[in-house]
Amino acid sequence: MRRHIAPLEPENAPDKSRELLDGIISRHGSVGDMVATMAHSPALLQGYLDLSRAMKRVKLPRRVSEKVSLAAQGWIGCQTCMAAHVAAARAAGLSDTDIAMAREATATDEREAALLTFAVRVLAEPASITADDVDELRAHGWTDRTIADVVGLVSLNLLTGAFNLVSGITPETATT
Repeated sequence: MRRHIAPLEPENAPDKSRELLDGIISRHGSVGDMVATMAHSPALLQGYLDLSRAMKRVKLPRRVSEKVSLAAQGWIGCQTCMAAHVAAARAAGLSDTDIAMAREATATDEREAALLTFAVRVLAEPASITADDVDELRAHGWTDRTIADVVGLVSLNLLTGAFNLVSGITPETATT
């Protein structure tokens, strides 16, 4: 399968991207395929790295944040992101049933099911969300911080999923 946009080696990247890639390599030893491809745009790469770091500070339990990501990627259709989030969900202790349900934006827990439905609506039809919808989430015990965090997680998933799809990054073409 042919890639639409090729990843860049640091030495071939724009100066700011090279600096960012070198920093990642010095800390982690390598960069992933998506990050190397994002290096074409220093602004995009910086924005992704900043948003990704920020979303690691959400107050949602990891199991719930992975369910949100699975629900979002189920709608977006990025198989590379889905594979990564399935692996992360398993590492967080989710069962195959939990993962399958989250991919369909639902859960056995009514509170979580409401949050996953909301997450997909943020992605697919944000203009339809009303104050009553937010009040319903609050009635399930979700805080305004959680609601805001879900918008951030959905945004990050849209960024990574859309970028991978546009770039032609698939599980078959991705390298780590």
